[in-house]
Amino acid sequence: MTVAVATATRLAILLPLALLLATFSAQAQPAAAADAAPSPPQIASQIRWQSELAAFARADKVNPPAEGGVLFVGSSTIRFWAKLAQDFPQLPVVINRGFGGSTMADCSYFARELVVRYKPRHVLVYAGDNDLAEGHTPLQILESFARFANAVRAELPDTRISYISIKPSPSREKLLPQMRETNDIIGAYLNRLPNSEYIDIFTPMLGADRRPRVELFRGDQLHLNEDGYRLWRSIIGPHLPAAALTAVP
Repeated sequence: MTVAVATATRLAILLPLALLLATFSAQAQPAAAADAAPSPPQIASQIRWQSELAAFARADKVNPPAEGGVLFVGSSTIRFWAKLAQDFPQLPVVINRGFGGSTMADCSYFARELVVRYKPRHVLVYAGDNDLAEGHTPLQILESFARFANAVRAELPDTRISYISIKPSPSREKLLPQMRETNDIIGAYLNRLPNSEYIDIFTPMLGADRRPRVELFRGDQLHLNEDGYRLWRSIIGPHLPAAALTAVP
């Protein structure tokens, strides 16, 4: 059996289970979240990210973002996107709530603080590769994403949700099979979630040899350089609202 056939067979088995798990998790979460005490992982996450959340709160007091904007949330790839607002000048409000080193689980824990409070019309989330690096499975990442999406939709039913696929970083090339699997099952879940979409940045970041394109990354081979962000801009831009993008110089 070839690798491609084996992968397809595994996905055919996993997808129904994954979708059932994600749907159950999403439906069960609101009832539990209202009254249940924070879980040990959630408490650890609150302690770890206390200073970052406090910094966001301070920034909001100085310059409160308007409602109805486009919000990006996730790990360091979002945090380091320094020119995010400039890259999408057609959008009147662009909010960056990336916090470096975070996981999809972290994003689900802080969905209210990082997303719901701003009442965006569109939220784009990039997270998952840190989860894999920490040993979490694709199914666990899907479950975290389902909790995140449900937390947003519970209070913002009309907000569009986009998941930016896990990028193929050269430094994490050994995780490519798990990245593909995670991307596939989250993409399948989004096919069943109204007003949502999966944005594939994984495929364009592979070369003809099907390996990560090293020229898109900084020296650490994990974070994007200017060329990497330029590629992301070209892929993500058409998924955003409002007027067409201005040309990239």
